[in-house]
Amino acid sequence: MAGRETPATTAARRAGVAFELHEYAHDPAADSYSLEAVEALGLDPGRVLKTLVVRRDGALAVCAIPAGDTLDLRALGKRTAMADPAEAERATGYVTGGISPLGQRRRLPTLVEERATAFPTVFVSAGRRGLEIELSPADLVALTRAEVRPLTRPVT
Repeated sequence: MAGRETPATTAARRAGVAFELHEYAHDPAADSYSLEAVEALGLDPGRVLKTLVVRRDGALAVCAIPAGDTLDLRALGKRTAMADPAEAERATGYVTGGISPLGQRRRLPTLVEERATAFPTVFVSAGRRGLEIELSPADLVALTRAEVRPLTRPVT
């Protein structure tokens, strides 16, 4: 387990929540890190949450949304935009594609797409590309102190 320990897994372990790790061979040429996890692990894309860092009213925040969905920036307010990747990496302590909502260098306000709470478990990055942590949505929300609300554009 030592080679798979990350700040995200340490945070989950210290909190005493049940979780499982899932590792896969990351392809550096993958177009989407979250959809790569969906395919590699054979999962429902609604259960794999991508972690997006945004700048909202001048401050950074994290949004965890289903892998195949698009974040609705307007749902977060008029002054919301995607954060610069380098800024997101500095704030969280993780590299793009491996940013986890758990165990961040500086805890950022977190929002979770409400539809994700319908599943018994969800998958988020465990802190590096090719490693996902599976845990209950309730534990994800509790560990991140997340606000649960609609965050995505309807799929048509």
